Amino acid sequence: MPTPAQLPHSRPPLARMMRIHEEFQDARLTNCTKLAELLEVSTKTIARDLDFMRDQLGLPVEYDAQIYAWRYAHPVKNFPTVQVSEGELLALLVAQKALVQYRGTPFHDQLAHAFDKLSAGLRDRVSFSPAGSLASVSFHQFGPSKADLQIFKRISHAVLKSREIEFTYLKPRSTTAETRRMQPYHLANRENAWYLVGHDAERDALRTFAVSRIQEVTVGSKRFTKPSDFSPETYYAKSFGAFVGTGDHRVVVRFTPTAAAQVRERFWHETQEARELADGRLELRMHLNSLDEIQRWIMGWADQAQVIGPAELRQRVKAAAVAVAKLY
Repeated sequence: MPTPAQLPHSRPPLARMMRIHEEFQDARLTNCTKLAELLEVSTKTIARDLDFMRDQLGLPVEYDAQIYAWRYAHPVKNFPTVQVSEGELLALLVAQKALVQYRGTPFHDQLAHAFDKLSAGLRDRVSFSPAGSLASVSFHQFGPSKADLQIFKRISHAVLKSREIEFTYLKPRSTTAETRRMQPYHLANRENAWYLVGHDAERDALRTFAVSRIQEVTVGSKRFTKPSDFSPETYYAKSFGAFVGTGDHRVVVRFTPTAAAQVRERFWHETQEARELADGRLELRMHLNSLDEIQRWIMGWADQAQVIGPAELRQRVKAAAVAVAKLY
């Protein structure tokens, strides 16, 4: 048998112990020498693994001197790969209930499968009823996007494999789809909708596309190298929503005391600065590169928000308010 120094690089300790677990599950007669040969490690390493399985993982590992073999003293259903605290267990339960909001979306099956793998190692030690334990916890998505699952899979594959794509895209106010070619860098979920960010071949610039508006996708064989300086955090740093502009706007909005209480309760943007005013009002400042999405957000506050600057945003909100008034 080779010495430890001559042995090839072995698999991680957890993977070794899970392999030993499989040997015991199959009721194979085995000892340290056979396990060492199977896993290509020293007998001392196997001995340490067996001690760990017995003393730290609580598995019924024992040596039967009559048959000269290691085995489980009694049947074991699952290998305890997950060790969690009480707080982590609660978070895991919440995560399970949160899966409901992803039903019908591209990631639901993968998330459910991942949760099953995480919770499998706990079933012999913990029993719970999510319905009873978390009856007071619920999740609700407001207006989630309707992305086609097959299109989403092709796009996500192209992003992960760095492959160029071609697709047809229907703009919001257009009746005819146009063909676009791009190098997809990143998939982002913003405001409950999926967006694709990448280098647009025709515009020779970074662009954002709503996945729900993509109708057909062809993944090419040509691969690309994503720029090392691309970062979704940097790309969206001054964007209020999903789309990124090229402007440089210092937005200042003042909220009435009633609205101010609600505004204080949430974090709205990475650049926000809040200033308390003497009469209970709140002044919110943000540094943005586009005014489109912030305008719609301000309109949602109706007469509870007043734009102080910039002048362009004041005029846009005023014009939109006049248009709304004409409807009624």
